[in-house]
Parts: sequence; C-alpha cells; structure tokens
Amino acid sequence: MAKNKNMRPPMNVPKGTLGRVIKQLFKDYPARMTLVLVCLLVTAVASTLPAIFMGQTVTLVEKGLVEGIDTVYGGIVKIALSLLIVYVISLTCSVTYTRTMAIVTQGFLNKMRQRMFAGMQRLPIRYFDTHTHGDIMSYYTNDIDTLRQLISQSLPNMITALIVIVMVVAIMFYYSFWMTLVVFLGVVAMMLVTKFVGGNSAHFFVRQQQSMAKVEGFVEEIMNGQKVVQVFCHEEESKKDFDRLNEQLFKDAESANRFANILMPILGNIGNILYVAVAIVGGVLMVLKVPNLSLSGLPLTIAAVVPFINMTRQFTGNVSQISQQVNAVVMAQAGAARIFALMDEEPETDNGYVTLVNCREKNGQIVECTERTGMWAWKHPHQADGTVTYTRLAGDVVLDHVDFGYVPEKIVLHDVSLYAEPGQKVAFVGATGAGKTTITNLINRFYDIADGKIRYDGININKIKKADLRRSLGVILQDTNLFTGTVMENIRYGKLDATDEECIAAAKLANAHDFIRRLPDGYDTMLTANGANLSQGQRQLLSIARAAVADPPVMIMDEATSSIDTRTEALVQKGMDQLMKGRTVFVIAHRLSTVRNSDVIMVLEQGRIIERGNHEKLIAEKGKYYQLYTGAFELE
Repeated sequence: MAKNKNMRPPMNVPKGTLGRVIKQLFKDYPARMTLVLVCLLVTAVASTLPAIFMGQTVTLVEKGLVEGIDTVYGGIVKIALSLLIVYVISLTCSVTYTRTMAIVTQGFLNKMRQRMFAGMQRLPIRYFDTHTHGDIMSYYTNDIDTLRQLISQSLPNMITALIVIVMVVAIMFYYSFWMTLVVFLGVVAMMLVTKFVGGNSAHFFVRQQQSMAKVEGFVEEIMNGQKVVQVFCHEEESKKDFDRLNEQLFKDAESANRFANILMPILGNIGNILYVAVAIVGGVLMVLKVPNLSLSGLPLTIAAVVPFINMTRQFTGNVSQISQQVNAVVMAQAGAARIFALMDEEPETDNGYVTLVNCREKNGQIVECTERTGMWAWKHPHQADGTVTYTRLAGDVVLDHVDFGYVPEKIVLHDVSLYAEPGQKVAFVGATGAGKTTITNLINRFYDIADGKIRYDGININKIKKADLRRSLGVILQDTNLFTGTVMENIRYGKLDATDEECIAAAKLANAHDFIRRLPDGYDTMLTANGANLSQGQRQLLSIARAAVADPPVMIMDEATSSIDTRTEALVQKGMDQLMKGRTVFVIAHRLSTVRNSDVIMVLEQGRIIERGNHEKLIAEKGKYYQLYTGAFELE
C-alpha cells in the first residue's frame, strides 16, 4: 500500500532559486527592504569601528605614558563618547530592521501562500490525480517554513556578515598587508572545509525535504483510509510502510545534521588557530622590525597589532556566521524550489472564447441582458467578420469519433460516437475501467481529447470557455465532497447567489429536507471533516441538492445513488426524476432501477461502445447488456 507513491527521483535545486526569492521579496516590499538594507549597512559598519577606536586609544595611551595622562585625557573621552554614539545608532538600526523584518517575513509568507493557492486553483485535474494530497500540503507547511527561517534570520545575518567582512578586510589592508595575507590563508582553509562539509549537508537537506513530503503524504493517505486499514487488518503492514518511509527521513535528516553540526566546531577551531597565528606573526614582525606594507604607510607597532588581532577574531567570526547559515539557506532553497515548481506548473489551458450569458427573447430573437431571466445562451463572437451570434442553451451534446488516452501512448477510448438530444437520458454501463467516467470527464473538459470532436449545442467545446462550460453542467459524483460550513452553505455551493428559499426547494427536490430538519440546528448545522457527522446516504443527498440548486441544463450522475440504501433511493428517485425533467442527463450506474428507464443505454467494453439502444431493444438483442441484466441485479 502506497509503496510506490511519491517515489520520484531526487529533485535538483535549480540555479537562481535563492535569487528569485530575494527578487520577489524586494518586489513585494521595496521600501521596507530598502530600509532594512540601510539599517543592516549602518549596523555592520558600526560593528567594525570599535577596532579603529581601539587602535587610536592604544596610540593615545602610549603617548600618555610618555608625556603624561593629562595630555591625552580629552582625546580618550572623545573616543569614548564617539563609541557610545556609534552603539546607540547601531542599537536603533538593529531594533528598526528587526521589527521591519518581522512584518516583511510574515507578509511575504502570506503572499506566497496566496500565490500558491491561486495557482493551484488553475491547475488541471491531471495534476491532482498524479500528486498525493499530503505532498501538496507539505508545500504550505514545511516548505513555507523554510522561507520563514531564511528571511527572518539567515538573510539579514549573511548580509551583515558580508558587509563586516568587506569593511574588516579594508581596515586590515590599511594596517598591514603581511598579517592580512596570513588571515587570507586561514580563510582559504575555511572555504575548503565549508565546500566539502557544506556540500554534503546541502545534498542531504534537499533529500530531507523530499522525504518529509513523502511521510506526510503517506500519513494523509492512511488517515483518509483508516476504516479500510482496520477492516482488512492492515495495521501491521501500514506500520511497516510508515517505518520504511520514516526510516528514510531519519537517515536523510541524520546525515544532513551530522555534516551541519561538525561544520561549526571545525570552523571555530580554524578561527582560533588563525587568531594565534596572527598574534605570533605580528609579534615576530615587530621584533624583527620588518618594514610594514600598508595603505596607511605607518610602521608596524603595538597600536596596529592589537586591533588587528581583534579584527581577525571578528573576521573569522563572521565567516563562521555565514557558514552557519548555509544549512538554513540550503533548506530554504530546497523548499523554495518545490514552491516555485508548484507555482510554475502549467495552468489549465483555456483558449475558449464562447461565453455563457443571460438572455431573453425579443421579437423572436435572443437578446443578451444583465438581469437573471432563467434563460441562457452561448455568445459566439466570429473573428472573421466581427459579428456575434447567440445560440440558446439547450443541452444538445454530440461526441463524434472521439479517441482519448490519459497518456498519449495508451488510448483508453476508441472511436466513441454518441449524441444526446435535449431532455434525453443517456446511460453508460459496463465493467469497471470500460471508460464510462472518462467520457463524462471529457464533456467537462477535465481532459482534452486526442482526436475527434465534442459539440455542445452545435459548438465545438474547445471554443467554449471552460468556466462557462462547467457552469452549464451539473455533476453528482459517487464520492461526495462537503466543505466546512453549514448545511445551507454546502447546498448554496452549487449557486453562490441562491436564496435560502431556493436552497430549501432544492433540498426538498432531492428529498433531503426531512433529515435536515431533524439535525440539531437544521440548515444551520455545521459540517466538518467532509460531513463526518452525517451518514454516507445523507451526504449524497446534500450533493444532489447542491446540483439541483445550480439548475443546469445538463446533468452528469456518476454513481449518484450508489451510496444510498434501496429505501432511500426510492425516495430520491422521485426527486431525481423531477431534477432530470427537461434536461440532458448522463448516467453512470449499476443499479437497474436507474438504468432501465433511460432513453438510450450505451454498453462500453475496453473503451468502445459495443451496444446502444433502450432497455427493451438491448434485451431483445440478447447481447452483452442482456448477459449483464440476466446475470445479476448489479451490472458490475
């Protein structure tokens, strides 16, 4: 169970992912991010100034020991006051950028979630058929959280550290080229270690994000199917499957953190060795009176060596600070790559230009209007001559030599042709996998056909905007989906501007009114967890009522009554008959009570229509339908 699901090859993080995050950040918050950069610059510069003040103070103290402390007292006080002002400014900027980044971080994450969700709503059904829901949920939780760490901490720390490094290097060159060369040799060693250890850490952090998504996808799947797991006593197998995925997550996380945790101690010790080396080299150069090479042109004295040693500590500390953020940056890149992969998924294409509009008849002609009249028409602009024609929405559906495959190399529907005139009831029967539901998915344009044509009221459905096409179709599925909200809100989902009276009328039509009245709060009863507080039959009745309130000219019923007991079905059937009256209806059902009164029955086998006709005709032919009918009550 779920052993092969989500077992996609490891994802490589595209180059420029981090840059794309930063670019989007500045695009969303240009003023605030500019303020943050200014504050970070001031804070970083302020952190390097004490080393300069220290050198000046040492020089004054040396002078004071020779000429008397009173001669340099004013200078020392001036340096102390200047340092105090620097610290106050630094503190102000730190508070400002910290508060600003808190606003920016949460605002950016909010915008990213909105972009992901908006993009997800435009994805084709195919995407959700090939990705587990738990994996998709991981985008909104784990992957987004990696960006929070990046924006709120890692980026500001890295920017500050880089500015400090540049400033410190400039000051080092000012004091001494020789000692700066020693520091650079140490930096080379730190970079080599970071490249080796950090590179391995990055690889496993990417794998950790993917393994976590797999675990979440599996848990979500098992939660949804917990009843099935227990009915078939599959608990132990489920535990083994989970342990396998969880063990992989453990291995990836352990490897990532093992490399990450050894990086800082190694860099810290290299920094300590470098600190001692600079002190020794500086002392030796002073003792040997080696000519000093520097931008300042000053001799190498204790006033230069002491601040230089402190700058070495500051330099290595900031290099370590950048290295310390590598793990968070790598995780954020892995998370951002997954987020951008979702946002960059090709949206459902829609080249349609025929729209559905309200209309009325005037002098025997169809005229578009803004008010709701209960009458609809297809508005068809003709690009050739610039004219517009209106076709009354009637529900005439024709499939003309249609071929289709979910993947191009495997065709599942072969040369399917059928027509459904307005008001006709067309039933599809056949074994599971024969292609019954696939045909209804093509009418909805959840998938596009490989060959042939589908016409709706004489119009090729590829020319109709998908939203308008689907608005004209009512769908009742075998698997019901109810949303968190009241019963009334769930019924109104079929028509968002429906009045309470229209919703109640739809519930009565579906024979759901009686059981709704017996609920604790009637139509105001809250439903959660896909209507877990209702029976399966009651949930199906609500889905039928939801379709009824939409009042579409074409209805698609995919096993709509399969979850309703025989007694309830008899009640619902009356409402269904009223609902289907005057409409084109496509029915997929195994119960003969639903099939036998259809105007035409299509018998499918391996993606082909092998028989067609009404119940009496097909029985008389004694073909496949006759075998199904006489073999069992259920057509399966």
